[in-house]
Amino acid sequence: MPSRDPDDAEPPVVRDHGGADAVSRRRWRGPIGTWPAVVLVVAVLVAANLLLHQWTGALRLVAAAAVSALLLGVLRWAGGTLADAGLGRGTLARGGRWALALMGLVGVVYLAGALLPATRSLFEDRRYEGMGGWDLAARVLVVVPVGTVLVEEIAFRGVLYGLVRRERGEVWATTVSSLLFGLWHVLPSLHLATAKPALTSVFGESTVGSVLAIVSAVLFTGAGGVLFCELRRRSGSLLAPMGLHWAVNAFGYVAGFLLR
Repeated sequence: MPSRDPDDAEPPVVRDHGGADAVSRRRWRGPIGTWPAVVLVVAVLVAANLLLHQWTGALRLVAAAAVSALLLGVLRWAGGTLADAGLGRGTLARGGRWALALMGLVGVVYLAGALLPATRSLFEDRRYEGMGGWDLAARVLVVVPVGTVLVEEIAFRGVLYGLVRRERGEVWATTVSSLLFGLWHVLPSLHLATAKPALTSVFGESTVGSVLAIVSAVLFTGAGGVLFCELRRRSGSLLAPMGLHWAVNAFGYVAGFLLR
């Protein structure tokens, strides 16, 4: 009978003495402990957030791929495997099916929202003015999957989720991952209130309005992080939140481009 590859499935979950779910630590024997690894991951993400917010083009894509590899390296250094990041080979097929279904669902919702007069303004965005067809294709097929989805999913639903889940269980993993995911979006939200007409009408163009828009974006993306973590938990694969994340961003670009 062939031996089982340790990366084929999610790590086993056992009940600890306090009654909380915790990942079996038998396979977690690395040079550094879990919490030092978490601190290191957060430090890398702080630096990455600042750099990726400033860099564009190929430099941003290379940096995003490098950060993703570095974070997976930290997980491995702490004794984890690809399965702990939701990338075990045994769960990829199931995760892929989840991803395709979620992408189709988002596509239907976006199409309906863009066609209905009552919700059409929610998809309008001044940042898409002057964007050409090639620019749109590059963003949907390259920038979003590599510069956004890859790095964010590996960071928050992959490495961070896997590390915290190891010590504290799924509730703590979801909480920590989602909180940091919300804070990750502070910089991208700095000009959100003035970029989207629907938000400008709500928050205005004042400093207070900008702050409220940023806080709302952090809360909204934090809540989205909870959903992504739940998809990771239910599917056992990082591909499920990756598919939803890509669809929300990519179809948003398409809708905004068509409604310029």
